[in-house]
Amino acid sequence: MPVREPSTKQVHAVCTHDCPDSCGVLVTVDTLTGRATKVQGDPSHPVTRGFLCGKVARYLDRVYSPERLLYPMRRKAGVPKGPLPQGREAEAFERISWDSALGIVAEKLKKIAAEFGPESILPYSYAGTIGQLGFGSMDRRFFHRLGASQLDRTICAEAGGTALKMVYGVKLGTVPQDFVHAGLIIAWGANIHGNNVHLWPFIEEARRKGARLVVIDPYRTRTAALADDHLAIRPGTDVLLALAMMHVLFRDGLEDREYMEECTNGGAALRAHALKPEHSPERAAEITGIAAETIEALARAYGQAGKDGRGPAVIRVNYGIQRSENGGTAARAVMMLPLITGSWKQRGGGMQLSTSGSFPFNSAKLQMPELMQKSPLGRAARVVNMSELGIALTELGHGPKDVTEDGPPVNALFVYNCNAATVAPDSTRVLEGLRRDDLFTVVHEQFFTDTTDYADVVLPATTFLEHKDVMGAYGHLFAQMCNQAIEPLGEARSNVWLFAALAKRMGFEEAAFDDGAEELIAQALDTKHPWFADVTKERLEREGHVALALPVNEQGLTLPFSSVEWFRTPSGRGELLPLPEWIAPVESRSGAEGRKKYPLEFLPRKADNYMNSTFANLAGHQHMERRTAGVLEMHVADAKARGIASGDAVSVWNGRGRIALTARVGETVASGVVAARLDWQKLSQDGANVNALTSERLTDIGGGATFYSTLVEVEKVSPMAAD
Repeated sequence: MPVREPSTKQVHAVCTHDCPDSCGVLVTVDTLTGRATKVQGDPSHPVTRGFLCGKVARYLDRVYSPERLLYPMRRKAGVPKGPLPQGREAEAFERISWDSALGIVAEKLKKIAAEFGPESILPYSYAGTIGQLGFGSMDRRFFHRLGASQLDRTICAEAGGTALKMVYGVKLGTVPQDFVHAGLIIAWGANIHGNNVHLWPFIEEARRKGARLVVIDPYRTRTAALADDHLAIRPGTDVLLALAMMHVLFRDGLEDREYMEECTNGGAALRAHALKPEHSPERAAEITGIAAETIEALARAYGQAGKDGRGPAVIRVNYGIQRSENGGTAARAVMMLPLITGSWKQRGGGMQLSTSGSFPFNSAKLQMPELMQKSPLGRAARVVNMSELGIALTELGHGPKDVTEDGPPVNALFVYNCNAATVAPDSTRVLEGLRRDDLFTVVHEQFFTDTTDYADVVLPATTFLEHKDVMGAYGHLFAQMCNQAIEPLGEARSNVWLFAALAKRMGFEEAAFDDGAEELIAQALDTKHPWFADVTKERLEREGHVALALPVNEQGLTLPFSSVEWFRTPSGRGELLPLPEWIAPVESRSGAEGRKKYPLEFLPRKADNYMNSTFANLAGHQHMERRTAGVLEMHVADAKARGIASGDAVSVWNGRGRIALTARVGETVASGVVAARLDWQKLSQDGANVNALTSERLTDIGGGATFYSTLVEVEKVSPMAAD
């Protein structure tokens, strides 16, 4: 009898969404239909270990959603840009072929570049995919060669990432597997259970061995609810808490003087600075909202960890800490703590923010910035900060005629890997810019989003099951190959295909635009860096994931920053200078602006079961988030003062905008703080989401967004007014 071919196959992929875990994924595919029938975690992955988060466990709901964008479309003549009803967006567009779409886009970009200069074209993308090819390869080549404005991608992680490099010189930290050896774990601005869930089992194993988990967060997150202690710090005061902890460490002789002498620069100056009276726990308590005795106890526990027979202290600090006006300094201050105690010397000690800098992919070969010299500009193009999109679309190039240093106005916007209309701060101004009749907007997307509502041309994009990519991670140290599991649905196309095809339509003749995924992956891996010694395309194809070859000590352990050789700062040591200074955010209870008119600090939180705005349109994910949908969380004292009870309709407002929510009174936030979560504009009660309230003010370091430095007032809406 003939041998029957198996009816299914299993393909190794990787979740390329913006998450530190970068999970290994196994995709089961029906070989007869080519349809994916199951996604599951790869049990052989040492960190993600065979399970997926609730978001990606339902990923086939996204891939095969009847709402997927499957064909190129253009806006119908006479249909104005603006919000469209969910489920009826297609009525504003007409289907066209890829040939027509590429022709329309190329012709328009040529015309705009000729009339206003190529810098009047702005790409806008972020981390809808963090695969090396999808995040930044052929797209960067295209825009470099075109001479388009460069985008400073600051919106999520730049302040913290820059701070990490200032202190350590490289984005590296304690690996997840070593958290099991810790005796004290501090989650500082990190909702581990909500958005770093594969670290959680290692923390739980440590707790079973006697470790203690302390969460520092102004909101009672899932992680805070499960912790041994939750310190509800006031937003934007983390610098002062870190300095108060340093005060106790130095005052009580809990620093590791030998380690500091060998491995840090500026230790004596930091000691004198931290011991100033204004950094005492008593003074810090007045600003942070955390009792002085609690600060004392935390600092002593931190300084004594690893010296009392139990494991060392480790801090999981996440990017929430850096989304305030002094966020870069806050991140720097917290990152200095393990340099004071020397906890890096012990397995399980130290700190983790991001490990992304540990992956020496050859980004220069992928992105080819030298192509800017071949553009019509013949030089590097101007840089536009993505956290100031509203300013870029409404003010840039629109000043007095004698003001030319900023260059031309933005007359073309190309959005991909991002839902700009949802996530960018000060959305009132962003949407004003997107409505401009003279702005030509192209959006490469998987669904009709808030941003496609303002598009002139919409192009269908692939999911990570439908294209090939290579991955690092920012939460572990394994490189991975994401193999294509299924053919693209409809006429969806990858970023690599799109920008290579568009380059040909623009007449770009460089061989760089002939490269496909295989060539680009080989270029990404083309490095002599010793940490990639074991990472080859062949091994990744065969094994799915390969560990980085980081240095080991005499005991065979990799202990980052345990000795001076690890640091990549200009001083060659852990950098404690410049000294971290507590400066109150302008827009805060401690600051100078609007305290009387807008007395409440607002947290525009991310949903636990969405990925920023990704997944927000899917019914299954909406069901998981139903508890916080359209809700403003308030403390009982603030609600009582305003005559508000749970279930009341409320208006949340400041000088930038106003949104409608439903009050939920409880203990998830402290008095003086209110919180609501990010959703699409069109899925919000009044068509405006939390970013109608946030500002385009930038962080002190890195020029990042200051989402968590936002003041508001709240008022009850009468039933008659609501009608």
